[in-house]
Amino acid sequence: MALLKRLLSLKNEFILYATPFLLLPLPLVIGTSEAACAYVIILMAVYWCTEVLPLAVTALLPALLFPLFGVMESKNVCMQYLKDTNMLFVGGLMVAVAVEHWNLHKRIALRVLLLVGVRPALLMLGFMGVTAFLSMWISNTATTAMMVPIVQAVLEELSNSEAQMPTILSSEEVQTSEVNGNQEKQTDVTGPVVVTFLDTSGEATRQKEAAERQKMCKGMTLCVCYAASIGGTATLTGTGPNLVLNGQMSQLFPENGDVINFASWFGFAFPNMMLMLVMAWLWLQFVFIGFNFKKTWGCGSEKTEKEVAAYQVIQGQHRRLGPMSFGECSVLGLFVLLVILWFSRDPGFMHGWATNIFNSKAEYVTDATVAIFIAILLFVLPSRPPRFCSWKTNSFDIASDQTSSSSSRLLSWKVTQKKLPWGIVLLLGGGFALAKGSEVSGLSRWLGDQMSPLKGIPPWAIAIILCLLIATFTECASNVATATLFLPILASLSQSIGINPLYVMVPCTLSASFAFMLPVATPPNAIVFSYGYLKVSDMARTGIVMNIIGILCITLSINTWGRAMFHLDSFPPWANVTGP
Repeated sequence: MALLKRLLSLKNEFILYATPFLLLPLPLVIGTSEAACAYVIILMAVYWCTEVLPLAVTALLPALLFPLFGVMESKNVCMQYLKDTNMLFVGGLMVAVAVEHWNLHKRIALRVLLLVGVRPALLMLGFMGVTAFLSMWISNTATTAMMVPIVQAVLEELSNSEAQMPTILSSEEVQTSEVNGNQEKQTDVTGPVVVTFLDTSGEATRQKEAAERQKMCKGMTLCVCYAASIGGTATLTGTGPNLVLNGQMSQLFPENGDVINFASWFGFAFPNMMLMLVMAWLWLQFVFIGFNFKKTWGCGSEKTEKEVAAYQVIQGQHRRLGPMSFGECSVLGLFVLLVILWFSRDPGFMHGWATNIFNSKAEYVTDATVAIFIAILLFVLPSRPPRFCSWKTNSFDIASDQTSSSSSRLLSWKVTQKKLPWGIVLLLGGGFALAKGSEVSGLSRWLGDQMSPLKGIPPWAIAIILCLLIATFTECASNVATATLFLPILASLSQSIGINPLYVMVPCTLSASFAFMLPVATPPNAIVFSYGYLKVSDMARTGIVMNIIGILCITLSINTWGRAMFHLDSFPPWANVTGP
């Protein structure tokens, strides 16, 4: 056993050093450019899955290995690491950092929870709705980290109120207990009596209530991480795989005409997100709460003491935030402006502002341009009201003093450096470098030729099989790494069998975010699991059904409104050849 433990402790070192040597026959024996590129891809896939190196460091391997093996020149590889999609990611995340820095996301969350109330089913729906909405704009991890303490506070209040509530019997119930042989003397009772002992049936009832409480705690915490993963799929900047798809489409199919932009992606993915969110809510309610409408929805009943106490917890947290500061209002205004500009830049059914106002070509101004514009405004606009507005009210000044940092701007570079996940920029860049290397070396074409026998299978069946494969793979690898590895291969597959690349690339991009089964699959799962309510078996049993729900929703979406939006029935001209 000691030897086995020693070997297990050396597992990472073995994978780190042995994998490059075990794969060396590919570039040395076969010796082709395709084999050399395959060596780099397989090595990175192993490192990404096992995380023996940080993900961002692994993403730098193409910059080292592609020039050494003669796949690409160093200057061409390095150019892939800071493309338009990376700037879209950076700009969008700067806005998200500002929202988080000014606690605007927490104010939105608490306000919505106050509106939906604290009935168990509605409370779960409120938690899921708020989490999904916030994760559309800020990172899934930050959303979960903010929401779970709120869930925890509400659950503790519900548990404490119930635990402190003594068993109360009315005078009529006491008289009934005397008739049934109660040995306690209870005479001249004119009001409620506290019973200080429990019979067998009372103990069983208490245990049943404790079990129900435990199940509700599991459901309420689990719904947050699931909603974060689902909500992130709705917007182009909501999660990494969506950005990988956007970048890969621009690189592999440069003539695609910006078919995937913020507006088109939202038009397809948002209805799918809503459908999946409702299905997930019903599934979690069935597993952890049940469909007792009087108990979980509060139909025909008044609020209990514990529900009132839980509502007061949410109300108290919202009250502690104080009035909205000038900085919060400014960040909210910029956030709304960002969304409006994204939607109206190139809505698809009409010319957007980029072509009408600036008379420029559609490809000149992209979603990244808008994101960087709003991000720069965050460093320009003040966090306190101008002096000429001070005669109106001082409430903005007071609230701003409580919230803002020493900087007089809405966002400081110090805060940005601390909160922005810079590693994802390198991870995205590494994916673009892999895609370019596969294209230049001819590996993409070779892989596509090997998959040509799939031509006889219906496209919808191919999409389902690939979604199952990717949803399984992403349980043990980063969702960005999963999308990075598979999307170039799927592009080659679609070209070889003559179907629209979006028919397989869009569903598989969404599936890369469906890591519901394991605590280590995604950071939101790990955060929720760390609170101690859940076991791995709880997450696995619930998550496998969530994966199936997700794949069924994607299949429905891509074959209905997705087919019409992206013209999936025809093979588009821009997919005939890959870019130069």
